[in-house]
Amino acid sequence: MKKILITGGAGFIGSNLALKLIDKGYRITIIDSLSEQIHGPKSVITSPLYKTVKDKVIFIQASVNSKPDLIKAISDNEIIVHLAAETGTGQSMCQIERYTNVNVTGTAVLLDILVNHKHNVEKLLVASSRAVYGEGKYFSDEYGIVYPELRTSEFMGKGDFEVKYPGCSSPLSQMPTDENSMLHPSSVYGITKLHQEQMVMTVCKAIKLPSVALRYQNVYGPGQSLTNPYTGILSIFSTQIKNGNAINVFEDGKESRDFVFIDDVVDATIMSIESPNANYQIFNVGTGIPINILTVAKTLINLYNRKVPVFISGNYRLGDIRHNIADMSKIINLLGFYPRVTFEEGIKLFTQWVNNQAIQKDNFLNSIEEMKTKGLFQ
Repeated sequence: MKKILITGGAGFIGSNLALKLIDKGYRITIIDSLSEQIHGPKSVITSPLYKTVKDKVIFIQASVNSKPDLIKAISDNEIIVHLAAETGTGQSMCQIERYTNVNVTGTAVLLDILVNHKHNVEKLLVASSRAVYGEGKYFSDEYGIVYPELRTSEFMGKGDFEVKYPGCSSPLSQMPTDENSMLHPSSVYGITKLHQEQMVMTVCKAIKLPSVALRYQNVYGPGQSLTNPYTGILSIFSTQIKNGNAINVFEDGKESRDFVFIDDVVDATIMSIESPNANYQIFNVGTGIPINILTVAKTLINLYNRKVPVFISGNYRLGDIRHNIADMSKIINLLGFYPRVTFEEGIKLFTQWVNNQAIQKDNFLNSIEEMKTKGLFQ
């Protein structure tokens, strides 16, 4: 079987992907910095995700920005799955240099090696994000299909959280966002993911190296970090509930996301590795079903059987989008991928796993205070 390098392979998606690929007979190499924000302090000793893969893969602890380490990691591998990235919409708006260095520069280093050094790589996959779409695709009675710009404090400060489009007097209707939709990210994170995707697809096409960009939606499931207060709404809410703390639901609670279970994400990624139909293509990876955030909070409280207050606060973060639904037609038609796990099934599996974990410290308020001081949280 093929030899595969997974950058960021000790992370949530990467570790699950590695284990499934090992079961299928692939030889896996991982390069990962074991970021403390994701893996915790003394991560090489304590990280649960790292422990699941450490004795089953060739592991290199290093940043993808380190060219010598990345050259070593690529070695004789034939496929690269590039997952290494800083994640978190809100945090990206106040840690711009860090996000750009890892996401954009790290990808540039990888591509520079593939262009200028001898290698055996036959295919490159890059993890993109639904964040590249910004506010996404809507229908206007006056103008037809429109792509609203970033929401501003002018309206959100008054409690009006819906997206706007110049000249539209009637409310906009949300549409599933397909891969041909306008790309206009509303956060630094989204901008860096778009740069990653565009660099990979452009350079690989030029050097005739098959490439695939996977625009993951909101990935969740057992194993995701319970200590990162900047990303993963299910984990953030779970940590708050387990600590008996109140849940602050931003905006009016009606904002929605396309939650896709980790097993489905892994399956879609493996299909993209193995199928020639995926070559040079960009795919959404989600479910096409929106779930609003208030529903998420109430469902978690019920499943944990813990009574904690839920406040619909009207707070908001600049850079957050309002809604998100993926159009899944392309990946269904080209690869035959269908998400198998419903949100109801997936969230039960997630909470069952959380119930078997040690209760983590709730650092969410610290992350909010950081954004407040930068003027990014209202």
